[in-house]
Amino acid sequence: MSYDRYVAICKPLHYGTLLGSRACATMAAAAWATGALFALLHTANTFSLPLCQGNAVDQFFCEIPQILKLSCSGSYLREFGLLVFSAFIFFACFVFIVVSYVQIFRAVLKMPSEQGRHKAFSTCLPHLAVLSLFVCSSTLAYLKPPSISSPSLNLVVAVLYTVVPPVMNPVIYSMRNQEIKQALRTLFGDILLRHQ
Repeated sequence: MSYDRYVAICKPLHYGTLLGSRACATMAAAAWATGALFALLHTANTFSLPLCQGNAVDQFFCEIPQILKLSCSGSYLREFGLLVFSAFIFFACFVFIVVSYVQIFRAVLKMPSEQGRHKAFSTCLPHLAVLSLFVCSSTLAYLKPPSISSPSLNLVVAVLYTVVPPVMNPVIYSMRNQEIKQALRTLFGDILLRHQ
C-alpha cells in the first residue's frame, strides 16, 4: 500500500504503467508466497520440537514464543534463527514503508496547493494509522520486558494485536466517507449526552 501511495502521489503520470494489473498480481503473489513460506517453516519447525513441560499453552492460540517455553531441547535454536530471519524481513519491509512515506511527505510538502496537500495526506493517513496500530500492538506483545509479563497480560495483549487492528481497519479506512463521519459524531454525541 505504501508503494501504491508513493506512485499515486510522486509519479501520478506513470501510475498505470508502474501499478498495472500484472504488477499488482506480482506483489500480491509475493506477499502470499512469503506468508505461506514463513508459516510452513515455523509450523514444521515447531512441530519437530519435543515438549517436556506439557502441551498446554497459556494463550488463545499457539504462538511460537509460547511453544518455545514448553520445549526442552536445544533444537529451539533453529526456531530462534527463523525468528531472527523473520525479524530481518519485517525490518526490511518496515524500512521500505518508511522510505516510501518520507518520499511521499517530501513531495506533498512541495505542493503549492493546500487542498492538494490535504487530499494527499488524507490518502496516506489511514494506511499509516492501521500500520501504526498493528506495529505498536505487535511490538507491545513481543518486546515487552519479562518482568511485566503475566499469563493474563499475555492473553490481553494477544487479543489486542490479533483482534483490534483487523476490527479497526474498516473503521479507519471509512473515516474518509463524510456520511460515516457524521454517523459516528451523532453516535458518540448521543453516548456523551447520556453519560452527562
